[in-house]
Amino acid sequence: MMPVFTFEKILPPVRRGPIPPIEQKQRGVIVQILDRLVEARIRRTQRKEKRVIARDEFKALE
Repeated sequence: MMPVFTFEKILPPVRRGPIPPIEQKQRGVIVQILDRLVEARIRRTQRKEKRVIARDEFKALE
């Protein structure tokens, strides 16, 4: 008895020559805005941490 369906194995295309360079896409405006917001938040938290450390050191000197 013959099967009703047969499946052929499809091979991937053969690459010839070097791989073309991948173009760098320009980052979207939204991504740039998000990057700026994240950088500002990081700077803010670093400033707060430095103030706490400076305050603790000042109390230790008293």
